[in-house]
Amino acid sequence: MANSLLPELERRWWIKNYDHDVRPTLTFPRFPAYEILRISANVEPDKAAIDFYGNRISYWDLQIQVHRLANAMIAAGVKKGDRVGLLLANSPQFVISFWALLHTGAIAVNLNPMYTKDELKDIVDKLGITGLITFDAVLPTVKALSQETDISFILVTKLSDYMKDSEVSTSESLGLEKGWHHFSEFIAACDNEAAPALPIKQEDPAVIQFTGGTTGTPKGAVLTHRNIVCSTYTYNEWLKPIISMYPVPRRNFMGVLPYFHVYGEICANCFSVVSRATQIILSSFNVDEVFDTVARIGDIPYFPAVPTMITALVNHPRAKELGKIVGIMNSGGAPLPASLIKKANDLNIFIVEGWGMSEVTSLGINNPYMGVKKPLSIGLPLVDTDVKIVDPETGQEVPQGEIGEIHIKSNLIMQGYWNEPEETAKMIDKDGYLNTGDVAYQDEDGYIFIVDRTKDLIISGGYNIYPREIDETVLQHPKVKDVITIGIPDEYRGEVPKVFVMLEEGATATAEEIIDYCKEKLAPYKVPRAVEFRSELPRSAVGKALRRVLRDEELAKSKQA
Repeated sequence: MANSLLPELERRWWIKNYDHDVRPTLTFPRFPAYEILRISANVEPDKAAIDFYGNRISYWDLQIQVHRLANAMIAAGVKKGDRVGLLLANSPQFVISFWALLHTGAIAVNLNPMYTKDELKDIVDKLGITGLITFDAVLPTVKALSQETDISFILVTKLSDYMKDSEVSTSESLGLEKGWHHFSEFIAACDNEAAPALPIKQEDPAVIQFTGGTTGTPKGAVLTHRNIVCSTYTYNEWLKPIISMYPVPRRNFMGVLPYFHVYGEICANCFSVVSRATQIILSSFNVDEVFDTVARIGDIPYFPAVPTMITALVNHPRAKELGKIVGIMNSGGAPLPASLIKKANDLNIFIVEGWGMSEVTSLGINNPYMGVKKPLSIGLPLVDTDVKIVDPETGQEVPQGEIGEIHIKSNLIMQGYWNEPEETAKMIDKDGYLNTGDVAYQDEDGYIFIVDRTKDLIISGGYNIYPREIDETVLQHPKVKDVITIGIPDEYRGEVPKVFVMLEEGATATAEEIIDYCKEKLAPYKVPRAVEFRSELPRSAVGKALRRVLRDEELAKSKQA
């Protein structure tokens, strides 16, 4: 065994700093991703898979509902390879739909419920989406969307249908259009509880997750069944030192991260299922609701979150309640201030930071859960992951300790961007390494420290915002001649968008006018929080927006303040 691992130990020299019982390499199951649920449902049929505001669904009942929904969708014409949008808030309906789509062979397309009609239409047209699973709160948007697109299958639910002691809605009460289906009625009408026997291979696409890559233009990262399986089992291995200490009846994991984001999908939904935990699902993040839920459950070994959530929780008057109940809070999406981590640790709240992206099925680098956690480090490359730090100019690996771009290779690398081979080739080299666009260095123990990022992505409250998308929206305003969007520091969200606007000659406008215009076109989290008018904007000789110039100015202002 030692001899067989020698090449891995030489190439992945950081393995020596893994937690004591994390294996240095894994043999991953070679089955479709839906088998993850089947195994847990057969092993723990009576264990609660979901807790949704007190309504509990067992693993066995979850699997039966998944099978019935999958069979009903197949009977309704959903085929292998079809792109079906999941436009849902966190809910049992999301979980059921996700696992059911894996059974059908269709590709789940994760969609943010805050998207506007225009944003959704762009994605529907780009991917050729033919199906949509959604909920009552966004029905006006969906009805407007359906008039401009050719979506043949629309399935609608009401979130409260799966809440305790709540009356279940009907097609009539939701005012559904002719030909649309009601979620609960649709499942109830199908009595086929057997798993669909479709020929699904590990290499088949399972999920399309929208991301900006390194160029800032939203693209659909195609994640296969193998990506989902390997990511889920990798995370299960990495967390084993902590989670294995908890018997299965005590395994309750918090599910407040957005499930339409790859972080929530893998690290809350899939990880809960593979470890036979109960997903404590909240439809959105409300700090008081979180504390009330934590108190009700009383035992939460694992709580994945983003910095805005952690900031709100740690600074809350009830923060001390978390220390005894929550085992580990995992943070991703953006760096956490060292002062906040210390404050959390002083309250007996233990936080572990990690790094990932949609193109690597959420996972790539993470701090050990029991071992050394170095301040400001994102941690060590995960199991079966190769990382090299590369000079972006030469493409050559830099000496240890020097700064370069993170290039990563693992079983979690996406299949590619949907119908964008040229963009895929820019991201993944001939040896299978993905260029992350993040600038970092790796120390003598293998820990990686991000110092900057080459991409212009703004991370606000855990959401990815692509400046070019805001640029293009603001440029549609008749008074605007030029615009550049950047992220500026924000104490709560980490970053928020700010636009620098150059008006047409002779035109006048107010910041409120620009912001109100954006509210009509963009999801709320993308709307600029600040507007500054300038007579000219910094651009290179070839017209490239020099965002860094503006960012540096804003950082200088914040330091002076």
